[in-house]
Amino acid sequence: MQELFGNLCNLQWQQVVMWGIGGLLIWLAIKKEMEPSLLLPMGFGAILVNLPLSGAVTQVLSTGTEVGPLDVLFDAGIANELFPLLLFVGIGAMIDFTPLLSNPKLMIFGAAAQFGIFFTLGAATLMGFELKDAASIAVIGAADGPTSIFVANFLESNYLGAIIVAAYSYMALVPIIQPPVIRLVTTKKERLIRMPYAEKQVSKTAKILFPIIITMVAGLFVPRSVALVGFLMFGNLIRECGVLDSLSETAQKVLANLITLLLGLTVASKMQAEYFLNRQTLMILALGLVAFVFDTIGGVLVAKVYNLFAKQKINPMIGAAGISAFPMSARVVNKMGLQEDNQNFLLMHAVGVNVSGQIASVIAGGMILTLFA
Repeated sequence: MQELFGNLCNLQWQQVVMWGIGGLLIWLAIKKEMEPSLLLPMGFGAILVNLPLSGAVTQVLSTGTEVGPLDVLFDAGIANELFPLLLFVGIGAMIDFTPLLSNPKLMIFGAAAQFGIFFTLGAATLMGFELKDAASIAVIGAADGPTSIFVANFLESNYLGAIIVAAYSYMALVPIIQPPVIRLVTTKKERLIRMPYAEKQVSKTAKILFPIIITMVAGLFVPRSVALVGFLMFGNLIRECGVLDSLSETAQKVLANLITLLLGLTVASKMQAEYFLNRQTLMILALGLVAFVFDTIGGVLVAKVYNLFAKQKINPMIGAAGISAFPMSARVVNKMGLQEDNQNFLLMHAVGVNVSGQIASVIAGGMILTLFA
């Protein structure tokens, strides 16, 4: 009984705040269905690691050091970049590049939507962050959790936990953040532009060659991106080769879900109150939002510039789908198109931009590593 009340005396108000943050993540996962496979374990993990003397994380006690299982998982899966890379295999197996191959010019908007990464890199540097931390924070703008983890861990950022939480939180908040930003930089007339979709036939050979060629090109020009791009494209090759259907299904469902579950719990090991509740974390969350917003704006503005010279206008909203949050961003753009005009179906165009953004984000991550590692 004395030990019980002694442990309660160790409870700090910062830990209670983290319980609230964990509860909020759980609420968003269950009530709002925002990335539940990730936010639910993250939220529960945040509560788990902020219990006084929690056995889930490493504790230095008078009797010696007790290694927590979440720290073991972190060392086994995130410290060596294993979890993000395995997750990329699953993501690659989910992606259908047919809309992009049918209309290759959509790659322009996927690349343009990475503008926020480099804008935020400069902003974070000016705010006093070390260059490696500024580079890691900037990648939040890709809205790509695995890339954020890979880059921040590779650069040995001092704020890995905050960066990971910000990256995945903004991914989940795509339906809330993007619509007002898109409306801010587009007119109603632009949002009403219809884009008829006539799907062009893409041969099986082209679908098989695409991930191989992309990997080789990325490797030749941005060598640091090979691990990221390669695992993503390998997952896609499993999907398209036609002889590994059961393995493709396993990668899409079992592998991706299992790694996401472990990733969410493991990330929580870096959400302990003493490391998480500080001024730098709030600054990172703010800078991550800046990166996310400017990525969205960058994609839309390049689409608007394209319309100045194009005979066949495109709906500039699809440029916003160039962030890497697949497929949430494409769904958001399609929903906004239908709200303006219930016969304006933008999904396939937005998906094409969205998958090009997935490729562009991992290449951008590789460029960051090349420049600052």
